[in-house]
Parts: sequence; structure tokens; C-alpha cells
Amino acid sequence: MVLKSDSAPVCVLGLGLIGGSVLRAAQAGGRVAFGYNRSLSAVDAARSDGFDADGDLVSVLQRAADVDALIVVAVPMPAVSDVLAAVAEHAPMCALTDVVSVKAPVADLVRSHGLDARYVGGHPMAGTAESGWAASDATLFDGATWVVSVDDGRDSGVWRRVARLALDCGATVVPAESAEHDDAAARISHLPHVLAETLAMAGARGGALALRLAAGSFRDGTRVAGTAPRLVDAMCEANATSLLRVLDEALETLSDARDALLEGSTSALTDRGFEAHQQYLARGGGNITGITPGAPRWLEELRDAGRTGAVLTELPARTET
Repeated sequence: MVLKSDSAPVCVLGLGLIGGSVLRAAQAGGRVAFGYNRSLSAVDAARSDGFDADGDLVSVLQRAADVDALIVVAVPMPAVSDVLAAVAEHAPMCALTDVVSVKAPVADLVRSHGLDARYVGGHPMAGTAESGWAASDATLFDGATWVVSVDDGRDSGVWRRVARLALDCGATVVPAESAEHDDAAARISHLPHVLAETLAMAGARGGALALRLAAGSFRDGTRVAGTAPRLVDAMCEANATSLLRVLDEALETLSDARDALLEGSTSALTDRGFEAHQQYLARGGGNITGITPGAPRWLEELRDAGRTGAVLTELPARTET
């Protein structure tokens, strides 16, 4: 696919927290941006806030095709297939990405709809416990990391467009293969949701006294339990294979902690947990430089760089052909 501009118009399908924030951030970053949402109340709210939004998916996709827009799928996982079917019918030649919290299942759906050649997955690692257009924020991605997929066969021109969008929205880019992303997301996003729900339930079982005594550690540990349950269901169920594996690891750790507590010591858990948290605080990897999308082995090199935690903060100049 020959794409002459990295900064094409942006068409966002789904104007909830993440999609709405993409629309806001893209426009704030100087991009031409417009969007679609099934709920007309969100469309009206977006229009009232000065954004270009519509509830007619077909007309939005036809417009995207006319202006060669980068289409961003930002609907919950259960709605992705229907939206991709519409893209395949009305804007099949547009560059395509998504901001769904799992990557391999979306990539499978993209292939099933015949859109793989024009697709590069994405996932901004940002969010709040709130949802809907009203919660969206143009600054949500400032300083955040935004995964851009580097699966085999990705088109370098589409990849540049997706990476450019992430950078224009204020994020830095982390290249990752879809299955590796899903395993990582299970560990640092989806398992925390499961544990937050569990902790919230433990507190509630203690009754009014326990909840009155709850302070910072309980608040921080249960924050994401305030996320709309169906949104949590969608992300966890879509990533069930990876999440089950990681949940089994966590259950083994908790079982070991229980056995240690029976013997009068929790130091093995607390020492290892403290060390792991220090590793999180010291995370790094540096900046990715010297890798040009489209050059020989560019996907492999970006995958290797992403595994070290390195980030891309700017795109290399486009090579003229």
C-alpha cells in the first residue's frame, strides 16, 4: 500500500472514553478528525463540544474512503466484528487500526473480514474508571505508552500512520507483537481488574465497619473495580487464554502466601513483591532510533526493541521512492 502522508484525516468509530479521547487529542494535535457513535446522545454531546460526529456509520465510512482517512476502531470487543464488516463494505482501502485492549483476537477478526493488508493494531495504555464521551479527555494520552503492533506482514506505510497518530495524541510508541501484547496486558491490566473486584468484595464482606476503616491502600487497590462491569467483562473474556494462565500464577502465589502465613512468616511474599515493585518503578529501555519502517528486517528489529521496554518518540523521515 502506498501512503503518501503520515498525517491523514482520522476517522474514529466509537466515541467512548478511549475513542472520544482519540478524537479530542487528534484534533488538538492539528489533525482533521471526525467520528461515529451508535448512541445519538454521545453524537449530540460531541457536536455540542465542537467536534465532527455522526450517527450514520455508512456515511461516515464513505467519507473516510473519500478522504483516505485512517480508520480507528474504538468499540467494545463484542461490537468489533460488525464494525469491521461495515468497513469491509464501505471503506475497504482505508488504513485501519484499533484501540481495543486485546490484539490477537482483533487481528483474527480483521483477517476474517479481508482487511489484514491494511491493518496495524494499536492499544493506548491509558484510561480511567469512568466511561463514555463525557469522560473523554484530549490529554488522556499525554506521556502514556501506545502499543503499535509489529506482527509479520504489516505494511510500513500503515504502520507509520498509526504510529504518527499515537505521537500526535501525546503518547510514545511501544512496538509489540499481538500475542506478546496480550500476555503482557493480562499481567498489568486484566489481572489487576480481577484482583480489584476480589478486594472490593472482601472489603464489602466486612460490613459497614470495614468499609468505614478503609483508607488509601483499599482505595488504590480497588480503583479499577469502579469500571463499568460490561467493559471489564469484554476485555477479560476476550483475553481469556492469557488471563487464565496469569491468574493461575497469581493463585499459586496466594496459595504459597497462605502456607507461609500458617507457618508464621510472610517475608517471602513481601520481599519478592517489594523487589518486583522496585523493578516497575525503575522500568526503562531508552528510545528507539535507527529503525526505518520498510527497511529490511524492520519488523523484527522493532519487536526486539519493544521487548527491552524501549519506546519510539519520533518517526524517522519518510524515505522517498
